[in-house]
Amino acid sequence: MIRKLIPVLLGLLGLGVGVGAGFALRPAAPPAAEAGAEADNAAQPEAAAAQAEGEKSEPAAEPPKQQSAEGGPEYVKLSNQFVIPVVEQGKVVSMVILALTLEVGAGTTEAIYAREPKLRDAFLQVLFDHANSGGFDGSFTDGANLVLLRKALLEAAQTAIGPNVSDVLISDIARQDS
Repeated sequence: MIRKLIPVLLGLLGLGVGVGAGFALRPAAPPAAEAGAEADNAAQPEAAAAQAEGEKSEPAAEPPKQQSAEGGPEYVKLSNQFVIPVVEQGKVVSMVILALTLEVGAGTTEAIYAREPKLRDAFLQVLFDHANSGGFDGSFTDGANLVLLRKALLEAAQTAIGPNVSDVLISDIARQDS
């Protein structure tokens, strides 16, 4: 009987310690003076917490938009990462994972989300071409290499969306070799 009880007690103890550590290590709430300015820029976990508290927030499917205080450009983070296989001699030798953010004119965020499938298709074509030309081989994070990639992504975005896109930001990039 005790052999069955000890794993259950250890599991409950581990769960309690994990929950306690989660509460102890969570980030502090922003000060009241900044809360009004940063309420629209809240991350998705904070939006989920706000929904739990009954506050109105953006839908979870759409990432939050960010806008500067002067009404300048908005930054639209694309909802999913891009996964690009790097193929050599007919075999996948590595995978490159990218997260992209677009700098767009004020008030155009909804139009970007509405055309995101077309935009993702254009970006994937550029990324596959970049991988096939050796852009993700060797020192793929070299400044000159990333400048060429950003320029090609910007051209694809402006072709798919229009001149509202002023820049494409690579917010995360990683390569996993197999």
